Amino acid sequence: MGASTSANKNTSGETDAKIIVEELILKARKAMAEIQNYSQDQANTLVQAVAWAIYRQDHAEELARISVQDTGLGNVKDKITKNKRKTFGTLRDLLAPEAKSVGIIKVDEAIGITEIAKPVGVIAAAVPSTNPGATPANVTMMGLKGRNAVIIAPSPKGASTTVKLLEYIHAELAKVGAPLDLVQSLPMPVSKELTTELMKQADMVTVTGSANNVRAGQTCGTPNACVSAGNVVTIVDASANLQDAAHKIMLSKTFDNATSCSSDNALVIEAAIYEQMIEALKKEGGYKCTVAEKEQMQKAMWDENGKRRGKTTAKDAGVMAQEAGLTNPAAQKASFFMVEETGVGKGYPFSGEKIALVLTLYKAGDFDEALELTKRILNHAGRGHSCGLHTTNEEHIQRIGLEMEVCRLLINQIQCFGNGGSFNNGLNFTLSMGGGTWAGNNIKDNLSYQHFIQTTKVSRLIPEVIPEEEELFGSYWAKYGRS
Repeated sequence: MGASTSANKNTSGETDAKIIVEELILKARKAMAEIQNYSQDQANTLVQAVAWAIYRQDHAEELARISVQDTGLGNVKDKITKNKRKTFGTLRDLLAPEAKSVGIIKVDEAIGITEIAKPVGVIAAAVPSTNPGATPANVTMMGLKGRNAVIIAPSPKGASTTVKLLEYIHAELAKVGAPLDLVQSLPMPVSKELTTELMKQADMVTVTGSANNVRAGQTCGTPNACVSAGNVVTIVDASANLQDAAHKIMLSKTFDNATSCSSDNALVIEAAIYEQMIEALKKEGGYKCTVAEKEQMQKAMWDENGKRRGKTTAKDAGVMAQEAGLTNPAAQKASFFMVEETGVGKGYPFSGEKIALVLTLYKAGDFDEALELTKRILNHAGRGHSCGLHTTNEEHIQRIGLEMEVCRLLINQIQCFGNGGSFNNGLNFTLSMGGGTWAGNNIKDNLSYQHFIQTTKVSRLIPEVIPEEEELFGSYWAKYGRS
């Protein structure tokens, strides 16, 4: 009887979720129909409206405050910076003259091809608790650029932030005369059933968040652009400017209490400069744990089953020190913590992604060993996402670029700020970064508006040009013959 009752409840829940999502989808399609003839300028205005909804100082502050208050992740100051900086950078990218997403976007007369951009449809955007304001705003800007509708699936903890963001977005859409249902969110309380149903019914899915959510997005049967987990490893070689490297690593490690998937997690340092690099990191506020303190930190971060403890996830350094029971006054004043490690894998939790103000240090005998160690760490967690190198050795840049299976390699940069686009590198701004086949993702790039448009290629006849056999086979025949 109990089993039957449970099954009936599940069936009822699934039915309710299906009806709720069907209504959201219907409203989204009606809203899309209203803007189907929007020009590029009108589409760009939609993007600006969403950007202003979160970029406005009072809005950025309020969303940051709610986010930290309700999720317990990160800190308000950096959340404000993230809300504004990511939005501003993405807006720059989306308003660039070459960023065409409506109508004819490319004409190549030489090959007779004209490309026409069209919407992908209703986008289901699952977003994480780490960035419940910035990420949905970012994806929505990209989606509206292509005249799509977006339905946000927030995390339960971050849903309150998303509700407030949606309020701000709707106010801006009303100003420009656009249908409000272009941007919707799953109703509270958000559930796994609702998110799963949304993924099934939408035309396209994008997921930024936990490995389980990404897996759900990639196996839901709907075309998707989901992104991988990060575990950024940075190498510091013997030629690097150590204090510059230490400062940049500190900024990356400490920003928003390491909530970003692009935050440095492990540092592989050449032995020749290992001690000097640690001293440089100490000058930037780092505290190197003793063997005993490392054990205390591990117990504070993971339970006996290896599950990450929420009380030390993305928390301030003072909270980390208190939870780990670190009594050294220097530890209590630290901006971040360092632990030395030699092993990689499940038995060595510090070798994976931590979402905490803890930097794992590895010593490598030379650059060859540093490369191999970095590969081992990434093969354990974070393969495909990104890594970094601090160096002045051009040969090392070439080698790591050729050998490392990552989609992003940042040289002498702040990982947390650079991987997702920056004003001083050529990567586009985003909060969602694909890891390609190395990470089991459909996309290898930083998520952009281009993932939310589809194109019709119109082909016209051109003068026929047929090459000679010698032109195509000549080099092969010369080397291997014709027989």
